[in-house]
Amino acid sequence: MASEALYEYTLPSASHWSLRLRRGTALELTDLEGDANLGMLFYNPENLLERYNAPDTLKCQHTFKLTRGHCLYSDMGRIFASVVEDTLGWHETLCGTSNAQRVAERWGKRDYQNDQNQWHQDGLSSFLVELEKYGLGPKDMAANLNWFSKVAPDTDGNLSLAQNHSTAGSKVVLRFEMDTLVVMHSCPHPMSEAVDYPRKPVGIRILKADPVSDDDYCMNFRPENRRGFENNRLYHLGA
Repeated sequence: MASEALYEYTLPSASHWSLRLRRGTALELTDLEGDANLGMLFYNPENLLERYNAPDTLKCQHTFKLTRGHCLYSDMGRIFASVVEDTLGWHETLCGTSNAQRVAERWGKRDYQNDQNQWHQDGLSSFLVELEKYGLGPKDMAANLNWFSKVAPDTDGNLSLAQNHSTAGSKVVLRFEMDTLVVMHSCPHPMSEAVDYPRKPVGIRILKADPVSDDDYCMNFRPENRRGFENNRLYHLGA
């Protein structure tokens, strides 16, 4: 688990942020008002070519959703972070992020110059603003996570965003297994059908994580996770 808060911050709605988190720290995310969406990407700050891989994360753990026990894999078979706590039980990593066209079509076009904090920011633009700070761009985008969001298929296989899925106080905690560049935004989910542009803040706490023991729940959740932790161990031997 995790203890000792090192830093606290509230990410406002329609905002973006990035930071480098060290191995052995944890990130606690809280849906403060309910129905939040937090888009997130991961990169290796020492080798920005290594980034989060959604297909490998899902297929090697035989899952469609993310919750406690799941590990978040890079495209080099290593584990960025483990989901050590989760009160919600379902977070998605399939549907990508919103873009300016989608947001304008759904809620109307607004910009910061004219509307200040009431503008309609989109997820893709938010990610790209943060990525540019590290010399990255559109070609470096990957499939992202959407914390606090759930998508489900109908009888014909069409996906839709579940309504009222996350309630106020829903929480997920990520324990970082390697140094990681974390990029995030609090813009609407790309499949949101809300009448008004969703404005949902997310509470963030950086914690000191407890050491990983041999009976760790996440490491033993799936056989592939032990191999991922071993890949991390070998990586850190050469650090």
